[in-house]
Amino acid sequence: MRLCLAFGVGSCSALNPQSSVLNPQSPVLNPGFQVLIYLHGFNSSPASFKANLLKARMEAFGRGAEFAAPALPHRPAQAAAQLDALVAKQPGAALVGSSLGGYYATWLAERHGSRAVLVNTAVRPYELLRTELGVQKNLYTGAEYKFTPQHLDELRGLEVAQVTPERYLLLVATGDEVLDYRHAVEMYRGCRQIVVEGGDHGFSGFADYLDAVLEFCGMVR
Repeated sequence: MRLCLAFGVGSCSALNPQSSVLNPQSPVLNPGFQVLIYLHGFNSSPASFKANLLKARMEAFGRGAEFAAPALPHRPAQAAAQLDALVAKQPGAALVGSSLGGYYATWLAERHGSRAVLVNTAVRPYELLRTELGVQKNLYTGAEYKFTPQHLDELRGLEVAQVTPERYLLLVATGDEVLDYRHAVEMYRGCRQIVVEGGDHGFSGFADYLDAVLEFCGMVR
């Protein structure tokens, strides 16, 4: 597997995915760290494998109590309101968002000045999800709902025109079968980026980057 770390686009070099990508030294706990909030993707849940990996790694550091993974409503406006209230109560909260969760995390990061790690993030979900109009079923809970044009309008209303580069770490896989990773690379130009060759939309190699994620979020240094 080849990956690259870039502070912007085009300045990549080969890295060892088994080490902390941002800091080659052993992680040291940051006593001032407050909370990490994981935002799941479309038709996903807090029971996703990435959420479980993050929680387990934080528990291994004795910081499991600082992990949160809320179940998000399928309506974007409701999800945004829930997350906005949660982050407002947790000044300094760090965010990790996967796919659609990355889109929400971007909106929150710009609204609250939070740090955010984005994993195979959606960039324009109001366009991508047009093909999903109709009855949907959550992959984890089995709950069914109708996905409507109003959902798309609400997603468009959360769009961020320009990001603040220092707030983000982007993780994308070139083999993402759902999203074109190049859209995220372009949208987050100037941000820290880890681009993994191959892989998939679920970012199945996520375990290799846990310490890099926690370091960027401020839990370890």
